Amino acid sequence: MIDIKEIMSLLPHRYPFLLVDRVTALEPEVKATGMKNVTFNEPFFQGHFPNNPVMPGVLIVEAMAQVAGILAFKSGTEGKTVYFMSIEKTKFRKIVSPGDQLRFEVQVTHKRGNVWKFSGNAFVEDKLMAEAEFTAMVTD
Repeated sequence: MIDIKEIMSLLPHRYPFLLVDRVTALEPEVKATGMKNVTFNEPFFQGHFPNNPVMPGVLIVEAMAQVAGILAFKSGTEGKTVYFMSIEKTKFRKIVSPGDQLRFEVQVTHKRGNVWKFSGNAFVEDKLMAEAEFTAMVTD
């Protein structure tokens, strides 16, 4: 398991944009599973939507990408930077609300040089909340 202190040593993100609380499983260059506890005091809930708080879909995808970044760093690219290049085939299936625990399952689907392709799913319990395919570049 990778705890928040190690995550912070790997990712440049900080509150309020660090969206991964821990990584529970990781197989270098293959897949990783990360978690995010969604709480009512998240800053985005103040405006999205105050009377019916919903986690923005773009942040769910960003959290998946952060898990993918951790996977890349733990696959031998530590000390480099991972940048989003594209997001494709994104679907939002259900609403994520305060009190939910998001589980992100990310897999490497292709790797060529410094370009990595991933597929990711976000779950609450066993319910699929969102899915996406995305590409990232690992660079100095």
